Amino acid sequence: MKQKNAWFHNLQKFFHFLTSVFLYAILTILVIIIITVVVYYIEQKQNLKKGDYTAPLFSAYVIISNSMEPNIHVNDAVVTRRVSGHSVEKGDIITFISESPISYGATITHRVVEVTQDSNGFYLFRTKGDNNNTEDSWLVPEDNLMGKVMFKIPKLGYLQQFLSTSYGWILVIVIPSLGVIIYDFIKLGKTVYREINKKRKKES
Repeated sequence: MKQKNAWFHNLQKFFHFLTSVFLYAILTILVIIIITVVVYYIEQKQNLKKGDYTAPLFSAYVIISNSMEPNIHVNDAVVTRRVSGHSVEKGDIITFISESPISYGATITHRVVEVTQDSNGFYLFRTKGDNNNTEDSWLVPEDNLMGKVMFKIPKLGYLQQFLSTSYGWILVIVIPSLGVIIYDFIKLGKTVYREINKKRKKES
């Protein structure tokens, strides 16, 4: 009986550990997203008041094409930081607004393969997807630069899509949270029960 109780207790501890790690991972990702959104919102609001349409200091974008594989996959998220044109170098991965007739206005993340300047001294970037055979046909003016990629969060797009559904939110957040709460409640109940028994024994 004691072995069975010990096995069940170890199973409870293992479940609690797994759910805690999972929830902390989800929480970390959500904190990164929330901070990025808050910084984006505050800065954009301030810039709009000033009539300034500069890209936000930090942004996050979910990749929807395979043009940057194998380094960045579809549904990976990239976090970018706003930079000036002179700080972009060959080999950097940047996010920009396309001026190509094929993808005009789309937000694209590609690698810089060449940095040049126009007659007025403004920077222009030749870009290419790591998975593409040819370079992009149109140069990227520094005004279209949204930022330089700082890091990626693998497969975050899948989580974003899943959490956008009601059953996904329940399965990923609600159920594990309830499991942890129930486990802690049972643990607290056992502690209280032991303390009550101790007091009863002392009184008797």
